[in-house]
Amino acid sequence: MEGIYVISVAARILEMHPQTLRKYERVGFVSPSRTGGKLRLYSEQDIVRLRLIKHLTGELGLNIAGVQLALALFNQMLKMKVQLDRLQGPALKRALNQSLDEMYEMMQA
Repeated sequence: MEGIYVISVAARILEMHPQTLRKYERVGFVSPSRTGGKLRLYSEQDIVRLRLIKHLTGELGLNIAGVQLALALFNQMLKMKVQLDRLQGPALKRALNQSLDEMYEMMQA
């Protein structure tokens, strides 16, 4: 069974302040599910994503904008990997060129 954690437990697991988790939710880094009583519930996937964000901010010194760019580029690379797995020939070349153009635009913004 996948772990589900309330904000206080997630914060303790991640060694982060609950307010930091709320901030990351506000900027769109995570979207924990909610109970009927509006308690935030963090999944294992949320915890993994927050560990990555903690690494990007703490170890690499990125600010919020830097983390947003890094996550966008990472997501774009995942999209490219899926395309590599399913496309061939000219369609693959077009898809890769489009993905690279999108990544370049992200970096210019």
